[in-house]
Amino acid sequence: MAGIYPFLNLIARPGGGWLSDRIGRKLTLTIAFAGITASYLVLSMVENSWSIWLVVGITIITGIFSQAGSGAVFAMVPLVQRRMTGQIAGMAGAYGNVGAVTFLTVNSLVDYNQFFLFIGIVAGLVFALILFFLEEPKGQIAETMPDGTVQMIDIK
Repeated sequence: MAGIYPFLNLIARPGGGWLSDRIGRKLTLTIAFAGITASYLVLSMVENSWSIWLVVGITIITGIFSQAGSGAVFAMVPLVQRRMTGQIAGMAGAYGNVGAVTFLTVNSLVDYNQFFLFIGIVAGLVFALILFFLEEPKGQIAETMPDGTVQMIDIK
């Protein structure tokens, strides 16, 4: 089981970025976070009576949505400010690690059902923020170059 997750990461994370490039970043993030929210809420209801294969399947689906969401987040990075893509990508990765530590801390304080419920609620809040506040640029964005000139960049 542990070997499945890194393999999913190799496929789903670039897949989330690829999907963002094809159908749009906001739509991809919306789909990913709807899946993340739903799958973690389902995991919060797991009981001993559930089939191990069902739980493993839900966990795999959760991993696919989570990693695709990560790829979609990184697809947003160049839209912040193109010449600072490396810095912004580094910050996105760093905040992801802060989130991981936060969730691990919560995991150490509550039982697993509460932990998955917590993740589902947080994902639901992020899902709502994406739906109501994320505006994906369309057409062109302006970038001020170091010499003060303005360059228009096509957004696809």
